[in-house]
Amino acid sequence: MGKAYPKIDDALAQFMRAQPVFFVASAPLSAEGHVNLSPKGLDTFRILGPGSVAYLDLTGSGVETIAHVKENGRIVIMFCAFDGPPRILRLHGRARAIELNHPDFTELATHFLPDPSARAIIVVDVTRISTSCGYGVPLMKYESERPQMAAWAQKKGPEGLKEYRREKNARSLDNLPGFSR
Repeated sequence: MGKAYPKIDDALAQFMRAQPVFFVASAPLSAEGHVNLSPKGLDTFRILGPGSVAYLDLTGSGVETIAHVKENGRIVIMFCAFDGPPRILRLHGRARAIELNHPDFTELATHFLPDPSARAIIVVDVTRISTSCGYGVPLMKYESERPQMAAWAQKKGPEGLKEYRREKNARSLDNLPGFSR
């Protein structure tokens, strides 16, 4: 049932674009470190090419993915079909975090809708693409995006978001460097 692919073709791209949520997993090098798994949505995923993807990383209470990517670059992105035929798609790769102050941020940001809570763009050079059956994934109906993130960011404002990132996103759970500004 599982299959590996050499590149992101049109059918895989169509499947990824149709999913309202995806999951990002990363881990530090230390065996004692915390593995991280985060759900993502809000139209933040983009396919940059047949072997490259990116997602807009929004301000949150943790900074694990950015810290892990800075330390070792390992990442996996997973999509699940919650409606229609069952399917799971995984993109393994090497990632880099392009933070707000990085020279490439502005150009990469043109791929996304503007979001005041954006703190980085995670760019992934995909090294392995595979699918599996997804028979164990339940059928669910998509209702809508949640409005809380945009309202929270608007209430904080640009300076409040900067302060929040300084306070909450400077270090990971394992004390690895996180968001730099």
